[in-house]
Amino acid sequence: MKKTVIGGLCAILLSAVSTLAHAETIRIANHGQAGIDAMKSTVERIEKKYGVTVEVVEYPAPDKDYLTKLLTELGAGNAPDLFSIPTTAAVADMVEAGYLAPITTEFKAWDGYANFYDVAKQLAVSPDGETYVMPFMLGIQEIYYRKDVLDKAGISTEQPKTWQELLDRAAEVKQKTGSYGLLFPAGVSWGSGAFDEGFQHLIVGSKTPQLVDADGKLDLSGEGVKDVFNVYKTLIDKDLMPVQPLLGPEPWVVPKYEMFPAGKLAATTCGSWCYIFDWGRESKNPIPDVTKIVGTWTVPGQSGGQYVLANLAAPWAVNSRSANVELAKKALMEIGSVETQVSYAARIGNIPASKDAAKDPEFQKLTELVPIHAAAGNGVFLKQASGFGTVAEGVARATEALLRRETDAAGAQKILVDYVKETLGDDMVK
Repeated sequence: MKKTVIGGLCAILLSAVSTLAHAETIRIANHGQAGIDAMKSTVERIEKKYGVTVEVVEYPAPDKDYLTKLLTELGAGNAPDLFSIPTTAAVADMVEAGYLAPITTEFKAWDGYANFYDVAKQLAVSPDGETYVMPFMLGIQEIYYRKDVLDKAGISTEQPKTWQELLDRAAEVKQKTGSYGLLFPAGVSWGSGAFDEGFQHLIVGSKTPQLVDADGKLDLSGEGVKDVFNVYKTLIDKDLMPVQPLLGPEPWVVPKYEMFPAGKLAATTCGSWCYIFDWGRESKNPIPDVTKIVGTWTVPGQSGGQYVLANLAAPWAVNSRSANVELAKKALMEIGSVETQVSYAARIGNIPASKDAAKDPEFQKLTELVPIHAAAGNGVFLKQASGFGTVAEGVARATEALLRRETDAAGAQKILVDYVKETLGDDMVK
């Protein structure tokens, strides 16, 4: 009788413990319907594997609004357990603020680690040598151009070899077709994209190819920085890129989603996602036969060379103040799976960071992305440092002044340097 009672009590206790375990909730911040849909099967897998409930918290879709809300909640101590970071420029600052839990040990011990591209692993390492983000997707960025527009006008589609050749090609487009020849995102409204999708494409091939020196200081006074701003000034002064739309609240809508599909803009910086999300099958204004109509150039260097820019595409991280950091880290490894990578590639168009994705039958169906995935091993990138988020904001302000014709290249560089110094202190800038 005694054994029966004890056994019954044990069973009740085990049942209660099991119920509590299953009642535990992991909160995940996500934004944009495509990202939420891409994560659906992963959420189900995490719930089944770890016996938890996953609550997906939908944040504002625009990256700038998303990041503002996320940083506010992290500062207040009530942010979700897991979240993506829309710009890698913010990662070092979030590490500095203590918002991210280190995952170095778990990431390297994870069975998927060995098959990640080296560039993804390197991009994920913070200045302190630790890894804080899951680099599961890569943004491979190049210049996308309308082959049909150039062919019809008798303009060469050969790879431009220098900045000057690229500018000359844009001028030829304007002269022969009346269309704008080239777009580099710029201005305050574009937010971090002015840096991520514009400025950094050029800086890697300039006389100042990195913005962080050996001591971790920001090197913003180099000649290359001024030269990059001069490219923007040339495009603006010669009316080679649309300016007015960039001063509006959603500056990407008109040039990328209207002008480029209509052939009124011949070339623009973009990433692999553009073949699917911007102009392909997930677009609201698709370009028919997009991979045949739209070609790519690597970004030429100032005096030569070709640069395939690799970024971490919205890497995921664990909130350092999560109620269960270890469980959140396990969930993070599920987000890094090939299955999740392929799901994101299909819906958003970024490139899987794992080489194993090339063997996945579902990824093989994404014929527009397969060649770009193979090229990811040659990607170049900017080294990160604390304060990069401020640099991105400074670039947006500097290019805004150029768009408004309020300054020249040297003045734009001064705006950048002054803003970063005022925000971070003189000792952070070389």
